[in-house]
Amino acid sequence: MKTITIEGQLRTELGKGATRQLRSQGNVPGVIYGGAREINFSAPSIAFKQLVYTPDFQFAEIKLNGDTYKCIMKDLQFDKVTDQLIHVDLMELVEDKKVIASIPLKFVGAPVGVKEGGKLHIKMKALKVKTYPKYLREHIEVNIDNLELNGNVRVEDVVVEHYEIMNSPRIPVASVTLTRELKQEEATSPVAGTAPAAGTTSAPAATPTPAATPTPAAASRKK
Repeated sequence: MKTITIEGQLRTELGKGATRQLRSQGNVPGVIYGGAREINFSAPSIAFKQLVYTPDFQFAEIKLNGDTYKCIMKDLQFDKVTDQLIHVDLMELVEDKKVIASIPLKFVGAPVGVKEGGKLHIKMKALKVKTYPKYLREHIEVNIDNLELNGNVRVEDVVVEHYEIMNSPRIPVASVTLTRELKQEEATSPVAGTAPAAGTTSAPAATPTPAATPTPAAASRKK
């Protein structure tokens, strides 16, 4: 898996004033959690570009005053007005300690429902998992070959060895739905007036019964 190396400096001064000064110099403050202690540091904002502005899941190797910390991204903060990166939280990877990470999903295969005219919808792009650092990977493959028309692949259908998936199991991650064309075809398809199935006969139409003709005796009584 790809690793981004970032060189920075340990922070000796904390507080709003020191943070503002760092940002005015083009640096971004950050914190590394998960290890023996929390580590406050800063690095040039450009150094985070490859780590932050990408959909890929990557390792971050943070070099500070001669020490190196292997991490993954935990959280980011951006300025509400300028949208510039203003703070970074990282999680240090410790060999015998599980971490929670968001791993991208990679869908492979050709759904049978699409071959029948349906449309594929991707509902989730990543899953939150809990695992040991050695099992972290770039993505989780999800095979969707057997995804049928009006069918779903749910979180519970994604099984990865050594991964505890934290998302709710019934949430769909991908589905195939009817296209507008298929819906129109179904709406206009004939329902009534179809030929009877083989082996069946239609009941003969009932013959109307003619009105009774009055007898001569009845006719004379009417007079």
